[in-house]
Amino acid sequence: MKLGDGVEQAIHCVLVLAGLSETGALSAAALAEFHGVSTSYLLKHLQALAGAGILQSVPGPKGGYRLARDASEITLLDIVLAVEGREPAFRCAEIRQRGPSPVAAHFYRSPCAVNAAMLKAEQAYRAELRKVTIAGLGNAASPALAQAINTRVCAFLDLNERNRPQAS
Repeated sequence: MKLGDGVEQAIHCVLVLAGLSETGALSAAALAEFHGVSTSYLLKHLQALAGAGILQSVPGPKGGYRLARDASEITLLDIVLAVEGREPAFRCAEIRQRGPSPVAAHFYRSPCAVNAAMLKAEQAYRAELRKVTIAGLGNAASPALAQAINTRVCAFLDLNERNRPQAS
């Protein structure tokens, strides 16, 4: 199974957005710059994430995107389904019924074994993605790598976060 580049971009964007303050937002352009990707391509995926209730779109000149719910409530499966769609990756076209000399139609009443095996594998794949939250993924790196990533993200947010509460 091959997932589109948008899935990787969406997951990494959600990870960065998890570091925002409660009222903060990041523009699509800032997220694209941080990840070195096309803004227009990324925007399509950010809009899909907002449509799925994963992100909140903040309108206006100081707007952008932020998480719509807590990072502990967002799974990798949520993101994959928002970007790739809910349809199964394998779609049985019943080719066993084509070609010369097909067997009798009554043999096709039971589900195709190939389709059943592929759907079972996809259920296992989705179950594993459902177990991984953004909050958990953010803590999965080695301590040194986690610190390096955190330093990079914090520096970026200091420069680009919109609507950040002012320190008193």
